[in-house]
Amino acid sequence: MAEYPQLLHTVLDTTRPRELAEFYRQLLGLRYRPGDEPSADGTAGDEDWLVLVDSAGVRKLAFQLVDHLPRSTWPEHDVPMQMHLDFTVSTSAELQRQRERAEALGAKILLDRTGHPDEPLYVCADPSGHPFCVFVA
Repeated sequence: MAEYPQLLHTVLDTTRPRELAEFYRQLLGLRYRPGDEPSADGTAGDEDWLVLVDSAGVRKLAFQLVDHLPRSTWPEHDVPMQMHLDFTVSTSAELQRQRERAEALGAKILLDRTGHPDEPLYVCADPSGHPFCVFVA
């Protein structure tokens, strides 16, 4: 039987790994991999690589420190998305609730397509400028 590579997690480059990890931790209800939690005294440890896991400990997202990260200019193509994350919710009411949560956590709305009859969605940018979509599946 053939063996195939398995996706471990998706890595997002950022100039501020803790800030971006915290954004997605709160937005998605994830937790830090053991050893990646913020220190109790508030001092920063080795924060150039952080990993978030789900409640079963499965890796979901990782955050890698980079010196410089040009923000995507989407929908203009001067600096393209290159990739983005898609998240789904069950209802239009939940879509609105998640928009408000994302904005409160620091996201910016790039596109409001909630009036679309087949696939209402928001395209947002996280605090590092990575675009992501939240839509009704």
